[in-house]
Amino acid sequence: MSTLTATINATFLQRFEKIRNQTEYICAPLEPEDTVVQPMIDVSPPKWHMAHTTWFFEEFVLKPYLTGYKVFHPDYSFLFNSYYNSVGNRVQRAQRSTLTRPPLRDIYTYRQHVNEHIQKLLQSINEAQASEILPVLELGLQHEQQHQELLITDIKYILSTNPLLPKYKQAKLSETSATTVPAEFLEVPGGIYTIGYKGEDFCFDNELGVHQVLLPDFTVMNRLVTNGEYLDFMQAGGYKDFRFWLDEGLTFIKTNDLKAPLYWLEQDGEWHRFTMHGLQKLNMQEPVTHISFYEADAFANWAGKRLLTEFEWEAASQVYQPSIGNFVESEILEPTAAQAGIKGMQQLYGDTWEWTYSAYHPYPGFSKAPGALGEYNGKFMINQMVLRGGSCATPQNHIRTTYRNFFHPDKRWQYTGIRLAN
Repeated sequence: MSTLTATINATFLQRFEKIRNQTEYICAPLEPEDTVVQPMIDVSPPKWHMAHTTWFFEEFVLKPYLTGYKVFHPDYSFLFNSYYNSVGNRVQRAQRSTLTRPPLRDIYTYRQHVNEHIQKLLQSINEAQASEILPVLELGLQHEQQHQELLITDIKYILSTNPLLPKYKQAKLSETSATTVPAEFLEVPGGIYTIGYKGEDFCFDNELGVHQVLLPDFTVMNRLVTNGEYLDFMQAGGYKDFRFWLDEGLTFIKTNDLKAPLYWLEQDGEWHRFTMHGLQKLNMQEPVTHISFYEADAFANWAGKRLLTEFEWEAASQVYQPSIGNFVESEILEPTAAQAGIKGMQQLYGDTWEWTYSAYHPYPGFSKAPGALGEYNGKFMINQMVLRGGSCATPQNHIRTTYRNFFHPDKRWQYTGIRLAN
């Protein structure tokens, strides 16, 4: 092994250990009982997340590339495969809460087992092997960071269903503006914009297919919509006025009797919100979050504005370079208010994912990777909407301007918010 290859492998091992440790750090405040709960199909038990991210490395890195590797347990591929049909049968998504066994202690042992064998692999491969293995290992690290964000949002939903409304951890104080930053609409000149990832580092396959789009002039709001502004929409009868809603969205809110964002609770005439730090009085300056695409679109209609397309969002981020935002590293774990006195664009990165009015479709020239890894993104490109920008639960080094998140329009348990356009 050359000195350069050894250095690259050692750097990769450091990243591997840091990201793997972060998953366990997120789960550390939990009780063992918290890690097996699945109150709805979208939420996976934390124990399953820890095992599934470990299975990914075992299945796609260790089994094909480490000579003589023996799986930790023959049943774990069945238990902790998520949606890879190419790999074989699996426990169905809605039944993950039935996995009271294996116990949590075995999952930690499983993680340690796989970590040690990844270390062994990285210490033994040559340059030619590294060029094949490291891209798959990188995908595994990016995959685990996605699950770290899901862990946080799933933990929040799990705790919110507990009648005691327990705190995940004590709040870390953040600087919050005492007054709402005035809404301004910043100009983005029309023209031809290049969309998609052009760099040499990692990106997901759904960011590839660099292409150009022609956009007319438009304006974009300088910050995210606040709780106070959304409350104005509610008090003006926004949830009752069919004129603001897509027909499908109106059916959704009526069927589920929705009258406010997820986690909002009215007590003694005042609105509160369940947070990762327990139930708190609603802060009017903070961005509204945990809303569906339907609610975001209805608010935009009520306000006489609209949502950005994903191409407009990317163009705006090229014109107004995103500053470092409120990511998971801040450990605030909730959106924070825009800062007074700052001109230009705020909150493009972090705080909340921003719903766009763009369907999740492939870019021109998109192609799936061969084998099971080809199932990672492509098969989900139907009936979902694109979100941009990351959230307070996103790892900072995981996000980029071209990152395309996607959810069905009814989903609310993620940190989703609104930025208006005109």
